[in-house]
Amino acid sequence: MPRLSPFFGLVFDPEVAGPLAHVTAPPYDVISDRRRLEYLRASAFSVVHLDLAEGSDDPADPGSRYSRASHLLTDWERRGALRRAQEPCYYAYEMTTPAGAPHAPLAGRTIRGLICAMVLEDWGGTVLPHEHVSPGPVEDRLALLRATRTHLSPVYGTIDGPDGRLDAVVREAGATEPPWEMTDEQGVRHRMWPVAGDAIDLTHLSAERLLIADGHHRYTTALHYRDERRSLDGDGPWDTVLTLVVDAAAEHLPVLPFHRELLAGAPPGAVGDPTPGLEATLESLDDDTGTIGVGTIDAAGTVAYHLRHLDGPPPTVGALHREVLGGLDPAGSLRYVPDAHEADAALRRGDAVAVYLLPPTTPGRIRAVVERGERLPQKSTYFWPKPRTGMVMMPLDPTPDSSADPVERPDRAS
Repeated sequence: MPRLSPFFGLVFDPEVAGPLAHVTAPPYDVISDRRRLEYLRASAFSVVHLDLAEGSDDPADPGSRYSRASHLLTDWERRGALRRAQEPCYYAYEMTTPAGAPHAPLAGRTIRGLICAMVLEDWGGTVLPHEHVSPGPVEDRLALLRATRTHLSPVYGTIDGPDGRLDAVVREAGATEPPWEMTDEQGVRHRMWPVAGDAIDLTHLSAERLLIADGHHRYTTALHYRDERRSLDGDGPWDTVLTLVVDAAAEHLPVLPFHRELLAGAPPGAVGDPTPGLEATLESLDDDTGTIGVGTIDAAGTVAYHLRHLDGPPPTVGALHREVLGGLDPAGSLRYVPDAHEADAALRRGDAVAVYLLPPTTPGRIRAVVERGERLPQKSTYFWPKPRTGMVMMPLDPTPDSSADPVERPDRAS
């Protein structure tokens, strides 16, 4: 695994910005249009004003959302809503799910990891991607990174483990009161502690390989930005990317699926064993046997579910695309949702002609795909819970000019 190092974190000051629950958010790619507006209205200091800023999509436009994000970031730091650490450090991070969590395998669980600056490495080394990326999101994230020169949220990576020393560092930090704590919309409690940069030695992790669990587009974006900055300025902080490292073995991580909604075309025939309904279907999904659920709706509006068995090694999502979905255009024909009940509702509304429900898998099975030299389709895995955007950010340039004119003077968050 590439070298991990401490960094100068940029964090919200709740005394100025307001509660962390109002100013932090999930990763940009899981925020719906409706939720985006809610985050923007929740606080003038919401990180969504940076991550999904308002304005034109043309980076060359002085009024673009990228330019706006850059000005806001500078202004917030100038006004003290955001503060930089005085010394480089790591950040121990903990996510605890509620007992009634929507994803049963993770109900009442605590996931621990360490947020670091990780040296970027080209694909093909010890940083392992498992999903394909699309150029559109990379172009968008790159325009934002060029403008803000700040990693707003961490890439989420897992190691095989178990690594007792990494786990011990995070648990030791977690034995004290956290300087940063909040509970998100799904009831997940996020807690974070600074860990002095000279307090731990992570060189023993160099033999590990890091699997990108969440953030393929952000990592790809960081590679592009690194190359651009190196051509102009040589080596620098842009050679690293903000990363949450989690020991998959120590945390016993299940990997949840993104289910597929088929938006157009002919629905599949009733192939497989019928089930009484959605809940019975979900209970029967199995990654070992390649068992998926297929939901369809007829002209009379009747919804039916069947179990279908696919061939090939897990994860089952690969077999689904090989055997069933084939050459469908993801942008025009498929929609991805982590919540099976949401997929069922879309089917009943007539927004989808069919839904394909997938079982959870494991990090080990994803690694096996990578080791075969393959990648999974887009949106194949849903690692949950996800680290919160805005809990800690990583600037890639010195402190901005405090004399710069602010873009606006929003009221303090309520």
